[in-house]
Amino acid sequence: MKHLLFIFFVIIIGGCATHPTVSTTPMEQGEKRYGWSWSAENVLPFLWYRYGLSDKDDIGLRLGPVYGSGIDYSRILYTKDNKWDVMNLAWSMNPNNNTDFTYYKFKQRKSNDDKFGAISWWGLRMMYIAKGISGGTSTRIGFLLGGQPNDKWGYEIGYSHDFNSMPITNLFDFQWNDTVKNDPSLNRRYSDKPHTDPASGLPTEYSRLTGISFRVYVNLGMTPPAVE
Repeated sequence: MKHLLFIFFVIIIGGCATHPTVSTTPMEQGEKRYGWSWSAENVLPFLWYRYGLSDKDDIGLRLGPVYGSGIDYSRILYTKDNKWDVMNLAWSMNPNNNTDFTYYKFKQRKSNDDKFGAISWWGLRMMYIAKGISGGTSTRIGFLLGGQPNDKWGYEIGYSHDFNSMPITNLFDFQWNDTVKNDPSLNRRYSDKPHTDPASGLPTEYSRLTGISFRVYVNLGMTPPAVE
């Protein structure tokens, strides 16, 4: 239990890596949406804004008081009935500035009345950190899950792993620093990939914490496209 509390605390103060709040339903050209999100990686809530470029494309902007600012672009690649696939490209500003490529698969529950049908999704994400806190490069791949029970709020959780930073079989090794020191084969391969920055104490681009993502968002409103 103390390990889980420690991980949660470090994520809160760490600002490891950040990700966009995408539109969970298709947007119309000229449509605007906005709200705020709280992410475990961002320390404080950040504001987000999305604008529909067409019925298939939209862009998003994020503004965080500490971390979380960034820009992203989404495009719908496939639709069928109550399902649709979305590609998202994003750049985020934080101690480990990251670029994401995410492929989402959305599904909305059918409703027989005018009520909002709950939305669920999963996705595959590639995350690239060109230069992190310790000066290294990290390439990650991972999986995410999300849900939006109504039109007011939703959540998303995921993890992306850097296979060059540590074996995935050691993911839950909470004594990893000692393990690397005491195992010659691991030391030769991973000793130059520190998970904590000595100067700041923040998670580096190689840290497992940098790959963790947990986000809760709130929709504050929307502006429909102007009628010509």
